[in-house]
Amino acid sequence: MKILFVENHAVFAQQVTTQFLGEHEVKIVPSLADARIQIGQTVYELILVDYDLDDGKGAELIRELRTAGHGVRIIGVSAREEGNKAMLEAGANAICSKMKFDHIREFI
Repeated sequence: MKILFVENHAVFAQQVTTQFLGEHEVKIVPSLADARIQIGQTVYELILVDYDLDDGKGAELIRELRTAGHGVRIIGVSAREEGNKAMLEAGANAICSKMKFDHIREFI
C-alpha cells in the first residue's frame, strides 16, 4: 500500500515506519506544505497525519482534502486527545494515538 506519513518528528516517523509499516511503501514528509506537494504529484491509498506540525495543524489538511472531495483514507495520529478529536471532526476516517501506535495495523 502506498502511504503518505505527515510527521515532523523524523526519528518517531522512521521508527514506526520500520517497526509497523515495513510492508508498505511509505513516504514521510514533515509539513503540510510538503504533504500538499506530494498529494498533488502522487496517488496515495492512505494518509497518516499528525496534528501538531511546524506549519499548522493536521486537521487543516484533512479539511482541505475533504472539502475538495478527495476520497483517500486518512488516519490521524496524535499524542493529544484534542488533536485526535479535531482530526476526526475535520473528516479523518480513524484515529490512532501515538501512544498506541503498535495498533496501527488494526486501522489500516
